[in-house]
Amino acid sequence: MFDKLFILSQYVTPQLAVSRAAGRLADNDRSPALKNRVVNWFIKRYGVDMSEAAEQDPTAYSSFNAFFTRALKPGIRPLAEGENTFVSPVDGAISQLGQITGDRVFQAKGQSFSLVELLGGDAGRAEAFSEGEFSTIYLSPKDYHRIHMPLAGTLREMVYVPGKLFSVNPVTAENVPNLFARNERVACIFDTEAGPMALVLVGAMIVGSVETPWAGVVAPHGGGVKAVTYEGESAISFAKGEEMGRFRLGSTVVMVMPKGSVNWNAEQVAGKTVRMGEAFGAVGA
Repeated sequence: MFDKLFILSQYVTPQLAVSRAAGRLADNDRSPALKNRVVNWFIKRYGVDMSEAAEQDPTAYSSFNAFFTRALKPGIRPLAEGENTFVSPVDGAISQLGQITGDRVFQAKGQSFSLVELLGGDAGRAEAFSEGEFSTIYLSPKDYHRIHMPLAGTLREMVYVPGKLFSVNPVTAENVPNLFARNERVACIFDTEAGPMALVLVGAMIVGSVETPWAGVVAPHGGGVKAVTYEGESAISFAKGEEMGRFRLGSTVVMVMPKGSVNWNAEQVAGKTVRMGEAFGAVGA
């Protein structure tokens, strides 16, 4: 009964208004006393491990979002060794992983979503990933919320896709059709040694914004689909493990690779907790 009521609430709640209001509150740096109360409540409520943070004093952050997107201590997430190792881009829990079937990406029992829609509705953009490999990783409130490169790569295209703002968790994944291709999202397409790689940063209810190092705050943006290409002097290269984005309040990352380009490690299965930098798969294996 609770799950049904929760799903119903997702449809009737004014998602955009609630999420934008939460974003403004999270960015507020003019009420330190209120910010400190919220941050301390959040740490206790979700069991945030501040011993891993570069700044361990919760009162030192200028806003809730500064706390939420906190940096970790240097070296606390070492990259797995191996030139061909594909590493986890985030701290989180694996929702699903496996092979794409045509245009359909497995979401949860009885649910899937469209690859073409996920990447902004352009069949040509999605063609390279048909029958390819995917993994979806959910970032819970307590997790580290910066996203890093699982492979070295050069940014080719960034696509902002407007959409809904359903919560993203196991309950909504099982009950909201086309969830990850329905929510607001930012798809980043990179050229890598293994071929093209898509990292899709999926927005959700209460997510204040999605940002990248090269474009700043990308979502919320509004309007229609917006694609920006990067080439020549505007091309941006990233090393494996380098930060490529962050969620100002949490959500989900969908990774997509071409068919046969990567094999996920056998121990990486749905439900498993992962840490940024750990071995997630092998390129060309």
